[in-house]
Amino acid sequence: MYDKIMESVNYIQGKINRNPKIAIILGSGLGDLVNEVSEIEDIPYESIPNFPVSTVKGHEGKLVFGKINNIEVLLMQGRFHYYEGYTMKEVTYPVYVMKKLGIEKIIVTNACGGINKSFKPGTLMLINDFINLFGDNPLIGVNDDRLGPRFPDMSEPYKLELIEKAKEVGDRLGIEYAEGIYAGFMGPYYETAAEIVMIGRHGADAVGMSTVPETIVANYLGMDVLGIACITNMATGIQKVKHSHERVVETAKKASVDLCRWVSELIKEI
Repeated sequence: MYDKIMESVNYIQGKINRNPKIAIILGSGLGDLVNEVSEIEDIPYESIPNFPVSTVKGHEGKLVFGKINNIEVLLMQGRFHYYEGYTMKEVTYPVYVMKKLGIEKIIVTNACGGINKSFKPGTLMLINDFINLFGDNPLIGVNDDRLGPRFPDMSEPYKLELIEKAKEVGDRLGIEYAEGIYAGFMGPYYETAAEIVMIGRHGADAVGMSTVPETIVANYLGMDVLGIACITNMATGIQKVKHSHERVVETAKKASVDLCRWVSELIKEI
């Protein structure tokens, strides 16, 4: 795996001479942040050796290098999901590559369902912890000490310093936000009402089908993580209408206006 990672890194560095320290993973319908980027250079996933390819509508499928507010950034426009049939190692592969490209801080975003009844569609939630309900873990297998420790600490999966800075910036911009625990669910179906009751009893405020694997690996690699979830719908049993991916993407696009303002200002201060 280490050799594959370095092959990907060498290919990217041979194409683009940039040195960002901050990366952003864009969830479903949240790709409009790319419009805030200047001096863009991008690479389609399919051209990068060993990289998976996104198969989900609403995920463009490319690495975008550029500047936001004159800060060098790397955006992952389209992520990979366990439900697409990829292994956990494949789902999180880009995070390993980002680390070797010099990324130190990573902002993960997603579109998800709200369990906390004080939320409503369009709410932006700072993630302060996660629950792994995938039944799998990207760190399973022989450990390579060149990448990270056998037993990484997860007591602060989302960096408290980044959460506090995000709150400070959000308050200054007048952006409404919530804070809570995100549960990662395998998918690809929207959860049943009984499953939502169970997940809520576990303590989750929101549930989605991504983010947790990337968070685990980023922590393993020693990167600081900030998570922002966009509540695009209320979960089954709370929301009375049936779910649709199209509605999820539509709501996320509306909420991305505030998300773009928030992240654009935040990266200047982290």
